[in-house]
Amino acid sequence: MARPSLRLDGNVPGAFYVDSSCIDCGTCWQWDPDHFAQAGTTARVRRQPSGDEAIRRALLALQACPVAAIGAPADLLGRTPADGFPSLLTHHPAGDVHYCGWASRKSFGASSYLILRPGGNVLIDSPRFSVPLARRIEAMGGLAAIVLTHRDDVADHGRWAEHFGCPRWIHQADADAAPDAEHHVEGEQDLGLDRDLRLIPTPGHTAGSMVVLLGGQILFSGDHLWWSETEQAVVASRRYCWWDWPSQVASVEKLQGLDVRWLLPGHGDRRAFAAGEWCEQIERTLAFCRSGG
Repeated sequence: MARPSLRLDGNVPGAFYVDSSCIDCGTCWQWDPDHFAQAGTTARVRRQPSGDEAIRRALLALQACPVAAIGAPADLLGRTPADGFPSLLTHHPAGDVHYCGWASRKSFGASSYLILRPGGNVLIDSPRFSVPLARRIEAMGGLAAIVLTHRDDVADHGRWAEHFGCPRWIHQADADAAPDAEHHVEGEQDLGLDRDLRLIPTPGHTAGSMVVLLGGQILFSGDHLWWSETEQAVVASRRYCWWDWPSQVASVEKLQGLDVRWLLPGHGDRRAFAAGEWCEQIERTLAFCRSGG
């Protein structure tokens, strides 16, 4: 639990605050940028919420925080909604996509996503295991499969798989991070789980990194790519490349011809794109990467 005695100086005065246990993962300000922001190497409350909907969103940021670094008075905590997550991000004919919240310290607060599909729901990467979240997913139809984009964001995958009795997919090169996973993707050939769900190996950030493409337009990118609001650009990070940078650049090139309308990363900002905008953005990203960035 966050403690008032550890309240950071960067918070504006008021009921909500971030304390010094913050790990700067970005979960709060990516979910609720109206009230939370980055401040150096931590988050802070930039504006206190006012009104029921604003307070609700701030309370869900508090719930999503992987290290319980956000605090509020008990009377407000009692208003935390039980049905806030998963939260709808976008409708798509291939499946409605929800953000799961409940980020895990084990994956440094990485985002995970739930796809609601007639053929069976799919979890992309793992939130921390939570009984309230599990109940909500049960009410939404349960899980038919879990896809793990890379070794860093597996979190509590085992508990989710056991709870729902569903298989997991991970790339063979990262399989030691989830040794009990039932299915392995091998090599660099795309694998279609069905007509609308495609696993694309993108080695670089880790040896077994892969992205997931839903309906040809929604890209779950793990830590291979993300959107930066600060730079207003799609980012492939050399600084956070744990395996091989030239391979990561080559993996970005594989995604040039896609018609991505939503970029949903594990870390970093989410972003919707207009028709044709993805190609322009990826060209800029590749130009920067090839210049040594």
